[in-house]
Amino acid sequence: MCIIFFKFDPRPVSKNAYRLILAANRDEFYHRPSRAADFWGNNNEVLSGLDMEEGKEGGTWLGINTRGKLAALTNYLQPRLDRDARGRGELVAQFLTSDVDSLSYLKKVSAEGHLYNGFNLIAADLRQLPDPAIEDQGREYVQPILSKYAAVCVRCPDYGTRTNTVILVDADGHVTFTERSMLGTDPSCWETTTHEFRLQS
Repeated sequence: MCIIFFKFDPRPVSKNAYRLILAANRDEFYHRPSRAADFWGNNNEVLSGLDMEEGKEGGTWLGINTRGKLAALTNYLQPRLDRDARGRGELVAQFLTSDVDSLSYLKKVSAEGHLYNGFNLIAADLRQLPDPAIEDQGREYVQPILSKYAAVCVRCPDYGTRTNTVILVDADGHVTFTERSMLGTDPSCWETTTHEFRLQS
């Protein structure tokens, strides 16, 4: 079960504060092929890892683009998976490569959600300040979720946490994207990479 923690402060008081702090673990079968985070897409504007599973190629679980669009996905367990369902990773990749705003995109996904196995999706434009009237929405849903899923790092024989990611966006729009990825199928071998860029105005 993947996990995402984030703190979003659209109006940081200090120049040394962050607008966004996001930390995420990707839990997956060790044998599922994927690429570590790097830039891709038109003009190399998207930074994310990529799923390389046959039939799901090009999807991703977490990414940000240089225009300030960020998306993250977690799957959730359901009694039976639909093997013919579309790859959930395309939801993140499509948002990051589109010109659609986050609200319109999430409305579209809501209408098409039945085409996928279960998921949670975060889609945001970090250049837009949220409406203060809606900033507190959803708080009543957060605590029950945190109480239900307490495992931060999963380790099983063939399945577990394969990627740890931290994204920091400071008050000036400077992005630091650090990813720690398991190499191959050996949970004792890891590689860490860091990418930095400034959001386009």
